[in-house]
This record gives sequence, structure tokens and C-alpha cells, in this order.
Amino acid sequence: MAKKATSRQPGSDRIIDAALKLASGMRWRDISMEMIANESGATLARVYELFPTKAALLNAFIRRTDQSVLAGHDFDDASEPVRERLLDALMRRLDALAPHKEAVASITRDLGRDPAALMCSVPAFMKSMAWSLEAAGVGTSGLFGLVRVKGLAAIYLSALRVWLRDETQDQSVTMAHVDKNLKRAEAAMAMTPFRGGGRLLR
Repeated sequence: MAKKATSRQPGSDRIIDAALKLASGMRWRDISMEMIANESGATLARVYELFPTKAALLNAFIRRTDQSVLAGHDFDDASEPVRERLLDALMRRLDALAPHKEAVASITRDLGRDPAALMCSVPAFMKSMAWSLEAAGVGTSGLFGLVRVKGLAAIYLSALRVWLRDETQDQSVTMAHVDKNLKRAEAAMAMTPFRGGGRLLR
């Protein structure tokens, strides 16, 4: 029996959480907007008002994760090596995703099979990577900034695959993977002929 929509309509967080709850138990592509409305106690019109598409809902989830990551930013860390600051930012992102790990697994599996949905999420995802760099004191402007953003995106996506299989309590396997790839990126960029402006971690 369908749940009756509440008279006081839920906000975006409750609707996002409802979608994630559904995704933790079924394929993302099989979840309809009606199902999300029903799970959240919202009217379908309310869901449409906040999230006209599933891609819009997913992008809002990405932005919410960004806010969680940036809320943990500490200006006192400015003296720390950039690689350590990036490692911390990426691990904070995964920590924020941890309560929704099964949902993230469902979403990532289906996005890989849906090029259109994937393309809709790329701008929000790349913005997330840019903010991770900025939080570590790394500029993202210009051509070299774009190289840095793309480089960090590749490192994060690789880490996400490891994290989804990581069963250690402290996520040590994932952390070691991220640290190794950050070191490799740093070494590779240091060897380019554009070292002054092209370093990923400078």
C-alpha cells in the first residue's frame, strides 16, 4: 500500500535520503520518481519542484557531500604538505559517503551503463574535484588547473572502486591506495617539461 504524502512537505535532504535508501536495496535505474516520492512522504509535485530529474537529485547528493567535506576544512592545515591535505579531503569525502555505501555501489554500477545519465553528473563531479583541490590550496584556473582537476578525478574514481570493496574498519586499504596514487601523480608531474605550472600538487 502506498504511503500517503504528508501535509507538511519534506525538504531536499529527506527526499535524497529516501532515494538513497531505495538504492541500497535495488538497482538505481529501476527506481522511479514516484517511488522516491512515496518513500519520502512527499507529493510527486514536491519532488518535481526540487528535482525535475533523477540526475538533478544525484547532483544534489554530490553537492551535499561537497558541503560535508568542506565543513571539515581546517585553515590551520595550510602548513601541511599538499599531498596530505588532498588525501584528507578525499578520505573525508568517502567518510561522508560511508552511511550510503550500498546505495553508492548501486548508483555507480548503473551510471556506468547509462552514458546519458553519466554525462549529466560529470559537471557536478568535476566541480567537486576542483573544490577538493582548492581546499588543499591548489589552484584550478587555466589549462594547468584543468589538468589538476582531471588528474584528481582519476585518482578519486580509482579510490572509489577500492573503497567499495574495502572491508577494513579504518579504510586503511583505501587510504593506502589514494596515498600511492597521489605520490605517483606528484612524481609524474614533476618530470614534465612544464614543472613550474603543471604540477598536480603544487
